[in-house]
Amino acid sequence: MNEHQPTSMEVSEALIELVMDSPGVQEFLNNAAALAASELSVSGEPAHCAVTLIRDSVPHAIAHSSETARWADELQYDLGDGPCLTAARDGAEVEVSNLAADVRWPVYASDVSRHGIHSILAVPIPLPGDSKCGINIYGMEPHRFSEAEYDAVREFARQAAAAVQLAIRIGEMQTRAEDLVAAMRSRTVIDIAIGIVMGQSRCSQEEAFRILRAASSHRNRKLRDVAAEVVRSVSEEPVVTHFRG
Repeated sequence: MNEHQPTSMEVSEALIELVMDSPGVQEFLNNAAALAASELSVSGEPAHCAVTLIRDSVPHAIAHSSETARWADELQYDLGDGPCLTAARDGAEVEVSNLAADVRWPVYASDVSRHGIHSILAVPIPLPGDSKCGINIYGMEPHRFSEAEYDAVREFARQAAAAVQLAIRIGEMQTRAEDLVAAMRSRTVIDIAIGIVMGQSRCSQEEAFRILRAASSHRNRKLRDVAAEVVRSVSEEPVVTHFRG
């Protein structure tokens, strides 16, 4: 591994900094996989690392530090099982010291062995709630990982837990904010269309809304889209709102 082993505080600070610098959860996980590959390298050779985030029982975000790690992880998703999925789903550490001799995932082991991967460490990253996460380290030789290296992966996973939770929370807040802005924009278009219908039909606001809603139902189209058509019928200028995403 690296000659200078970072302290737990250094790793934690680096991960939190990645959260702040990453525009979303996927980007953070990609950066975290790259950081893990660098910190867990051996003799100057970067480790092949992947990070999997599972939400609603399916892989939600998949990050990797190399094409080798990406391919090895995606093969497990295609097969629906493997050491890394087991670690993330079950919250249990999985070590495969020699894939050629492992009988737990024979199809997966056979395929990855032919591509030069011979050992795997898969360690869960503990998260609250239904989200599950794990970090996977791939070795190109049998019995590749020492106990010290195993401990280093465990510690990285432990330090990563808070950063992953923070990235998820920020991502959820961004999504809610974007949804709110979109709803406000839709409301503006609908309100303008209601005003147009009121003027054309000389009806109340409530009656104008019923007319739009009936048109939406009859055409099987979203109310916002019908409202936008009404607006375009009287003006070619796009609707301008003050809500920015």
